[in-house]
Amino acid sequence: MIPHKDFCLAAASAAVLLSFPTNVLAMYSKDSPVLQVNARNYDDLIAKSNHTSILEFYAPWCGHCKNLKPAYEKAAKSLAGLAKVAAIDCDEETNKAFCGSMGVQGFPTLKIIRPAGSKKRQPNVEDYRGERTAKAIVDAVIEKIPNHMKRIGDKDLDGWLKSSNGTAKAILFSSKGTTSALLKSLAVDFLGGISFAQIRDKEKKAVEMFGVDGFPKLVLLPGGDKEGIVYDGPLKREPMVQFLSQVTPPNPDPAPKKAKTANPSSKKPSKKESKKSEQDKATFEQASSSHASQEASGNTLSSTKAVTYTVPSDSTSESAAEATESIEIETIILGGDEMNPTAESPDPMVSATNTPTPRKVLDTPPPIPSLDDSAKLREACLKPSASTCVLALLPAYADPEIFPEKAASAQSSLAQIAQKYAQRHASIFPFYTVPSTNDEGPSLRSALGLKDINDMELIAVNARRGWWRRFAGDDFGVASVEGWIDSIRLGEGKKEKLPEGIVVEAEAEAEAGTGAEPQKAEKAEEKQDDEHDEL
Repeated sequence: MIPHKDFCLAAASAAVLLSFPTNVLAMYSKDSPVLQVNARNYDDLIAKSNHTSILEFYAPWCGHCKNLKPAYEKAAKSLAGLAKVAAIDCDEETNKAFCGSMGVQGFPTLKIIRPAGSKKRQPNVEDYRGERTAKAIVDAVIEKIPNHMKRIGDKDLDGWLKSSNGTAKAILFSSKGTTSALLKSLAVDFLGGISFAQIRDKEKKAVEMFGVDGFPKLVLLPGGDKEGIVYDGPLKREPMVQFLSQVTPPNPDPAPKKAKTANPSSKKPSKKESKKSEQDKATFEQASSSHASQEASGNTLSSTKAVTYTVPSDSTSESAAEATESIEIETIILGGDEMNPTAESPDPMVSATNTPTPRKVLDTPPPIPSLDDSAKLREACLKPSASTCVLALLPAYADPEIFPEKAASAQSSLAQIAQKYAQRHASIFPFYTVPSTNDEGPSLRSALGLKDINDMELIAVNARRGWWRRFAGDDFGVASVEGWIDSIRLGEGKKEKLPEGIVVEAEAEAEAGTGAEPQKAEKAEEKQDDEHDEL
């Protein structure tokens, strides 16, 4: 029982704290590298920006938010000039409706906002579900920076130079096949004013044309008949911005507001809009209140989440046939980051009063195909004409009732990514699982120097062009896997040469020959590879 005196002191202290202005209790100071936004300036600072942003929705009393603060500020310093790291105080009265409209029901919630493709479209908003560390946040945001750098070679150079001759152009000559976050951000800064391109050191004609004698080297072409200017300074953001500003200033961010003109048709928000805003605010307040009560009472230690993984049949063995279709994994949400640095705050999922809760129907993506024998694997991905394949090399597991978590996560992520492309009617290279019972699996692991059969591995192979790539890391979540898939699709990242003996000669194909239609299809596929799979 709390002594009366101590209780009175605690109550008095709480009253004093509640009497402080909200900005005193704000978690991030004015000197913080984290950008402070609110419901009024979100559109100008984030939604209409050309830059990718990550936005934290927080409450000053939230313990998990306070634990995240050091890592979040460290990420903000690392991403300075490359992307925006912002935060909004959802405890502010004027921000509550906005936080509710963004689907926030627990703290901290992190969302990555990517620029829209055109001014008429809304930005792309997705939840960040990675680790709550500075490195993980930085890596996830960098993966989402738009790439306006055009990759060109000797055969494309003349056409690119002649197009829009009056427009300034910047060319990075590099020995690497990847585009750095710095160059991506510069292309965003000067979008519309300078066209950016990247040329590899192996493009001899281009290298000789511009007299490039070292790599990397940045060449600025002011446009028209003006001579090119070579940049010899450090590869740092500020001096490079000054160098490029010789021909045109960078885009202001946020964009300057247009002068307001009298508009007799402008009206106050409609009743429908006002009602929607009130509902968002009310729902959010209930969720926030529930979260605050749980945190104050310390009940976050007993909170749990159930994650269901769909396990496709990936083997003809009896153990796989007996395996259950889904596995529920219960994750305890701990109250402190020392015990679990990636733990999230409780998700109260509070509904508006007197509103019936609809039954949620999960749209489960179909499982990705399985290559359960050597013949299928060779035909799909290891014959000389095979293009890019993504292979999930599944580990062996003794207990059919306990499917390895990493394998389940990888399969679930690939299935979700494949479904997303299918819903968009967009093409993507095929994804397959390779069960441990496939005779080709162990030899493939050994030839590529991968982990043994007891570990999960995710790789991409292109037999026709003779390269392969390995997914690095142990996080097989959707965000991490999709970022890796995007880098392959865009031709970014280091590729390894396939060892001899992995690609199997297709004797039947050689004997029978190929008809006109297969030849057309192969040429079209090869053209697509040239765009994305350059070594």
